Order: sequence, then C-alpha cells, then structure tokens
Amino acid sequence: MYKIVRAEMLTDSIYLMEVEAPRIAGSCLPGQFIIAKIDEKGERIPLTICDYDVKKGTITIVFQVVGASTYRMSFLKEGDHFRDFVGPLGQPSEFTKEDINELKDKKLLFVAGGVGTAPVYPQVKWLKENGISADVIVGAKTKDILILEDEMKEVAGNLYITTDDGSYCRKGMVTEVIKDLIENEGKKYDVCIAIGPMIMMKFVCLLTKEYDLKTIVSLNPIMVDGTGMCGACRVSIDGQVKFACVDGPEFDGHKVNFDEAMKRQQLYKTEEGREYLKVKEKETHHGGCGNCGGDR
Repeated sequence: MYKIVRAEMLTDSIYLMEVEAPRIAGSCLPGQFIIAKIDEKGERIPLTICDYDVKKGTITIVFQVVGASTYRMSFLKEGDHFRDFVGPLGQPSEFTKEDINELKDKKLLFVAGGVGTAPVYPQVKWLKENGISADVIVGAKTKDILILEDEMKEVAGNLYITTDDGSYCRKGMVTEVIKDLIENEGKKYDVCIAIGPMIMMKFVCLLTKEYDLKTIVSLNPIMVDGTGMCGACRVSIDGQVKFACVDGPEFDGHKVNFDEAMKRQQLYKTEEGREYLKVKEKETHHGGCGNCGGDR
C-alpha cells in the first residue's frame, strides 16, 4: 500500500497527489513515469512523474479526470492509499545522460501545454539543480486551467505564459510565442522539448522543423497499459514501429507520424477499432511486456 501524504485540487478537473514511494523516489529521473492502481479491481493508470523527493521518499503525480478511473482517483484524500504504485518506468529524458558541462553550453526551450506542464516541471527543475537555465513556454486554454505557475517560476530561466483566449498574460498558441522569441527577440535555441496534447506537439514540430531546431516530444498522452502489451501507444518513428511506454515516452518530434498516432487514438477508443488495429497490424500490434522482448 502506498500512502497519499498530500492531495490537492489544482483546477476543476486536474489534481495533484504526493505519494510515499521511497524506492521509486530514490531511483527515478525526469521523463519517467509510474503506474498507479487504486485497488485490486482498479485500472492501471500510467502517469508521468511530476516531482520526486529522495529525502522524503515521495513521488508527486498530476492527473486530469478523463474517465471512470481518474474520476475515482479524484476522490482520494490525504491518508488514503494506492493499492499499487509501480516505477520508475520508461526511458529518462535524454539530457540526463549528457555531460553536464556540455549541456551548460546549450540553449534549451521547453514548451508545455495544459497538463503537459507537470512532466516539464521536473525536467526544468533537474536542470536548475545542475546549474543549467532553460526558457519555458506554458500554454493553457484559459487562466482557470493553468497549473504549477509558481513552481515553474522558481526553476525556469525565463517563463512565458500564454492563453488561447487571452485571459492571462499573452493571447495565442504556444507556436506564436516560439515565433516571437526566435524571429522578434532574436533568441537562438539548440533543443526544444515539447510536452502537451498531441495536436499541440504536432504543430510545434512543424514550426521548429522550419527553424531546423531539434525537438523532443513526450508521447505519454497515448499510453494506456504502460507495458507495451495493449498496443495503444504504437507509433511510427521515422517509419519504424515503436511503443511510447517501452521505447519512450520521449522521441525525436520531427520523426513522429503524428497524424497516424492521432488516428489510432480515435480508433482505439472503441472495441471494434481495437480489433481492427489488432488484425491490421498483426505481430507489430503490441510490444510485449517491455522487459523480455519475447513478443517483438
């Protein structure tokens, strides 16, 4: 059992929870995720790690209510427990493997959309803890669903906030802010890391490709099972079949077939669609357990 030591409602549909999980906290890195399960009958829910505290032995998760399982999760309070809390899973952010001195010479831009702000935060925090400053763009539809603003201010070199309706700070999409920074403010970046809705990441990548700006995206929005078994997060990367939960969740955004991935998301929502994908994709439909590779 994994005790919830903090539970907070960030918006009407977005919740934050801090969970006692010392073994995960002691071995995770930015970019990885956990799988949470409320009880024996509960659904497995993959969630990117928002923060971790090695001393306290806790993991912080942020989730949005999008279905029955996350709706049930929203009622959990401080003192309640998760039946299962497994991780860290997935590959850590690629910059955690780079030489710190070389990384300090790079100009980094993070672009977060909606709940994607949660997985961006630990990456920017990790960089600051290692003496590296990064610019961050955070986009939300309205001010009411903007999350982690104060936390992001503490770790970002420069923070740019934009809302679709102009209810807070700038008005417009995150792509407009990228254009403004590069074309009007003369900013130069070596790498862009974009995390948010699939459609947002698609258009960020289309834009950054014009600037020949390397862009990394996180495909955690399409994960369902978290082990490669279900086939939900099957994606084409430069023409090769990959699975976000096993091979990712981060990939070179300029090589991701976003249109195919988003179409699969829609098909996967129905039983008929899942059966169609299983028949069409045959042995490449899923990636096995993610450990032995026996099904690949």
